[in-house]
Amino acid sequence: MSTLSPAQGPPPEPECVVLLHGIGMRGFVMKRLESALRQDGYRVVNLSYPSRKMSFEALAGAYLPAQLRQHDTGRAPRLHFVTHSLGSLLVRYHLHHDRPANLGRVVMIGPPNHGSTAADHAKDSMLLRRFLGENLARLGTGDEAIVRQLGPADFDLGIIAGRSNINPLFTRALGTENDGAVTVQSARLEGMGDFLVVPYSHTAMLWRREVVEQTRQFLRTGRFSHPSPSD
Repeated sequence: MSTLSPAQGPPPEPECVVLLHGIGMRGFVMKRLESALRQDGYRVVNLSYPSRKMSFEALAGAYLPAQLRQHDTGRAPRLHFVTHSLGSLLVRYHLHHDRPANLGRVVMIGPPNHGSTAADHAKDSMLLRRFLGENLARLGTGDEAIVRQLGPADFDLGIIAGRSNINPLFTRALGTENDGAVTVQSARLEGMGDFLVVPYSHTAMLWRREVVEQTRQFLRTGRFSHPSPSD
């Protein structure tokens, strides 16, 4: 039975990926991504956070930093983030105010980087306000919108946007090409390193193999795999 010699020492600390879901969700929606990234050798922290009960400022300014400290993400050689919807705005706020020294790459999936007109429409529904909580209105485009506090990306960022609207409730509100909650145009962000549009809806994207593989690709290389003009 062989053992490690003293000269070999312990195995190196793996890179870490923090997963952040969207509003009204829990970490289970990121499970397929979590499994794939663990297979790639990352230490994965799949956070479930109180998106409906805690204000955006409390989540981004106190809750998220506390969770990162609790999971000791600072010890990783590189710290990456993979986010969906509201989770993307939390990370933008956090990186602006308290950027980790070991920051690696960020992949945003379906991010409302310029707000969502669907959220503007949804906040008029008592049922949706009750289900999604106080941050629903903050995801919109009005005076109280979160995105008014956030600037361009100055970090290594890849964005995946969807263009399959299976939600007729917000068709008129969204207007242009969208994923049922966020338009393709709103997902874009100044300073991003790469941008990809996939034929899936806002939440279903998270379970699609193409999105999982493209996320893995960007974390490895800083680029998505784009089809050639002849494809």
